[in-house]
Amino acid sequence: MDTVASPAGAQYFSDFAAALRYWRGKRGISQLRLSADSGISQRHLSFLETGRAQPGKDLILKLGLVLDIPLRQRNAMLLAAGFAPAYRERSLSDPDLDAVKQALDFMLQQQSPYPALVVDRLWNLVMLNDPAARMLRFFLGMPEHAPIPRDGSINVLRTTLDPNGLRPALANWQLVCGDLLHWVQREAMGDGPGSEAAQLLDELTALPGIAEAAALPNLDRLALPFLPLTLCKDGVELNLFTAITTLGTPHDVTVHELRLETFFPADESSRRWFQHQAS
Repeated sequence: MDTVASPAGAQYFSDFAAALRYWRGKRGISQLRLSADSGISQRHLSFLETGRAQPGKDLILKLGLVLDIPLRQRNAMLLAAGFAPAYRERSLSDPDLDAVKQALDFMLQQQSPYPALVVDRLWNLVMLNDPAARMLRFFLGMPEHAPIPRDGSINVLRTTLDPNGLRPALANWQLVCGDLLHWVQREAMGDGPGSEAAQLLDELTALPGIAEAAALPNLDRLALPFLPLTLCKDGVELNLFTAITTLGTPHDVTVHELRLETFFPADESSRRWFQHQAS
């Protein structure tokens, strides 16, 4: 069933002028540069940012594209200017998104025997492959065939950083937590204070030791071209790195916010462990 997105961030802009100033500042682009990139005169941009001129819907959509504003926040800008949202937000189970779900299923299966999972913008789990399920069950101490909810009720970041979750098995959690928090920090900056993203960020940083660890420099970046994850339990040590994939040029808020995280072994012993689990 279709729904029209009603972004939480809309309430944090008193008007379109405030929204435009915010996003231009966040992107670090001058009015002159934005004028050249958008084809809108610098004088008109100045009037838009001071509220002396009101934008049309097409102009807002053009600026959203030029400033690379997330679809959810483009809807917020439209609402702030008095227009209806332009981009729909639907459940991944919606029949119209069947092709997207099939593509994600295909990518998840192609990643075997290594783990892969699909999360939304707040890193709530919506899909995963069998290797990812086996890895989570092993390191979380779950029964071998215990079901893993795929309805967004599991937050991957919370599960990873929680002392009662994966953190005891994540040998280098102090080094990686800053990188993990970066994803939700970016969403919180876009949504504003009091939003769901900001609340999740507050919840994560309130976990024991997280605020202190997030302030540490990740010196591993000096030696490796990727973020290493080291999971250890019962004599098993897995050294992994991950890649994040998004779907190109979506026109739906839900699709725009989906991320596919794929895990790869960083050494031969980790590769053998996953291959053995799949056999």
